[in-house]
Amino acid sequence: MSLSLEIDLLRSFVVIAEVRALSRAANRIGRTQSALSQQMKRLEEIVDQPLFQRTGRGVVLTNPGERLLVHAQRILRLHDEAMADLSGKGLSGTIRFGCPDDYAAVFLPHLLRQFSSQHPQALVEVICAPTPRLREQLEMHALDLAMISLPEDATDANIIRREPLVWVGCPGMDSAHFDPLPLALSDPDTLDHVAACEALQRVGRRYRIAYASSSLAGLTALVRSGQAFAVITQTAVASDLCVISDDPQLPALPAIGITLKFERDRPSHLTTAFAEHIRVTLPLL
Repeated sequence: MSLSLEIDLLRSFVVIAEVRALSRAANRIGRTQSALSQQMKRLEEIVDQPLFQRTGRGVVLTNPGERLLVHAQRILRLHDEAMADLSGKGLSGTIRFGCPDDYAAVFLPHLLRQFSSQHPQALVEVICAPTPRLREQLEMHALDLAMISLPEDATDANIIRREPLVWVGCPGMDSAHFDPLPLALSDPDTLDHVAACEALQRVGRRYRIAYASSSLAGLTALVRSGQAFAVITQTAVASDLCVISDDPQLPALPAIGITLKFERDRPSHLTTAFAEHIRVTLPLL
């Protein structure tokens, strides 16, 4: 009897490939780490190939693992689409979703991939903008739902996740070489802009707003020029930039909270389902 790829094994495999750590994958899936290890041992027996290589920081995919990942994602997408279609449980319609650039770059691929597999007929229109602009669009009824930032001391019970703000610069940049300190910041009413200015004022450090951009791509491009420092969420820092955490001339920065805000008190079933998906998934990413 020939062996076949089991959906449950593939689903666990894809999660491990995304988070690159068995412990995090086990928490996300809701299984014990030992049970997950047994699943992957079974999958390796089926394909007769080693799929993971353990490292000090987690696991990485082998070459056969990378090849299987492509097939697994396609198989799961088709499987979930078929189940949603035949069961009648898949939702349809359009969601106008607002999200800041840094959250979109880091979180949206994961959030949209799974939601799309569960609701293949749903369309999510994504609008990226800083939180103050998203609030304005919610008030104008231009969005159905937005992921927004709140100050560190916000007591909102609906905060889903907290992210630290960090100073970011090019490799080799030393803030001591600049007086005043050149900054590349987002809109003046955004939390990162306010946090940077207030922190520097608190320690008496001179600064100037040298560049401004309301997009993450714009800010990182300005930092890559080596002419300014930026303040962004830690998870959004690109691999070629440096988080500056040990510079005594750059004061500590607060964290920010991430929450969701609806356009109306009674949102559509589809919008509610997407919001619940974000609440469940975002803390695990």
